[in-house]
Amino acid sequence: MAHTLRDQIAGKLEKNIEESLREELLGDGASAGANAGSVNDNSSAVGDNNSAGNSCQTPGDNSHTAGYTNPEDDDLFTFAEYDEAESERAGYTNYSYWRSTVRMFFKGKGAVFCLTIMIALIAFAIIQPYLSGQRDPYTVNTDSELFIPLRNVAPCLEYWFGTNSIGQDLWARIWAGTRTSLFIGFVVALVEAVVGITMGILWGYVRKLDFLFTEIYNVLDNIPQTIVLILISYIMTPSVGTLIFAMSLTGWIGMARFIRNQILIIRDRDYNLASRCLGTPTRRLVFKNLLPYLVSVIMLRIALAIPAAIGNEVFITYIGLGLPATTASLGQLIDDGRQVMMNAAQRYQLIFPAAVVSVITISFYIVGNAFSDAADPKNHR
Repeated sequence: MAHTLRDQIAGKLEKNIEESLREELLGDGASAGANAGSVNDNSSAVGDNNSAGNSCQTPGDNSHTAGYTNPEDDDLFTFAEYDEAESERAGYTNYSYWRSTVRMFFKGKGAVFCLTIMIALIAFAIIQPYLSGQRDPYTVNTDSELFIPLRNVAPCLEYWFGTNSIGQDLWARIWAGTRTSLFIGFVVALVEAVVGITMGILWGYVRKLDFLFTEIYNVLDNIPQTIVLILISYIMTPSVGTLIFAMSLTGWIGMARFIRNQILIIRDRDYNLASRCLGTPTRRLVFKNLLPYLVSVIMLRIALAIPAAIGNEVFITYIGLGLPATTASLGQLIDDGRQVMMNAAQRYQLIFPAAVVSVITISFYIVGNAFSDAADPKNHR
C-alpha cells in the first residue's frame, strides 16, 4: 500500500515537471521567432533605406559601410584628405632671429645713440682726407711771411684743433691716428675671433684635444700680455704689423677659453646627442647646433676686443715702444700731449685725442653689451 502511494506521487511529480519544461521550451521558441521576425523586418527596412540612399551617393561615399545606421549624418562626417600645405601652415611662425635681435637692440635709446656716434666717427675718419681744405697730417706748417714753423698754435678758425710742438695740424693728425688705431683694433679683434672661436670649438668639442689645449692655455695665460707686447716691440721693428702680431699672439687665448666653456655646457644636450646618433656631420652640428647659441657672447667679445686693442696700442706707445713718429696714432698723440700737459696753454694737445679714445671705447662697450642682450633668444618676445 505504501509503495503504491509513493509510486503515484512520483509519477505525478514527473508529469508536472515535464509539462513545465515543455511550456518553457515552447515559450522561448515563440519569443525567438518573434525576435527573428522583427530583425528581418528591420533589415529589410534598412535595406530599403540604403537602396534609396544609394541612388544619390557618389563613388567616394562610405555611408554603406558596416556599422552605419543613420544615413542623415552624411553631411556631418567626411573623410579628410592629407594636405601638405595645410600641415606646413599649422606649424608656421613668422619669428626671425635677426629681426627680433634688431628690434630688441633699437629699443635701447642709449645704445642707438652710441651706435650713431660710433658710425659717424668711423665714417668721418675714413672720408676726412678726401674732403676739401684738409691738410696733410705729416706736413709741418710754416708762417707764409717769416717761414718759421707754427708751433703750439692754439685752436682757431684756421687750425681747429691747433698745432703740435713742430707745427703739424692736430685736426688732421687726430683723424689719421683714429684710422690707424681703428685699423689695428678691427684686425686684432678679427684675428682673435677667428683663431679663438676655432680653437675654442676644438678644445670644447674634441675631448682628445682637451689636455693639449689646457697645457697651451696654462703656459700662455701665465705670461702677462704687457710683457709680451714689450718683448715683441723690442725684438721686431716698430710698425702696425708688429703691434697686431704682438696683440694677437696671446689675445685669442681668452676667447678660446670662453668658447670652450660654452661648448662644454651645450655639447651634450639632448638635441645634440640625437643629432650625433642620426649621423649628423660634425661640421653641420657645430655650425647649426652650437654656434647659433653663442652669437650673443661672441659679438660681445668682439665688440670689447676693439677698444681693448686700441687701449693696448695707446699704452705701448705711451711707454715709447709703439709706432714710429712717421705713423700717426691715438696712442702717439696722447703720448705727445702727456709731455705738455703741465702747460695749461698746450693742454688741448692731450684733451682732443683723449676725448676721441674715450668716445670710441665707451661707444663700443655700450653697443657691444646692448647687442649681446638683444641677441639672446631668451630676451625675444
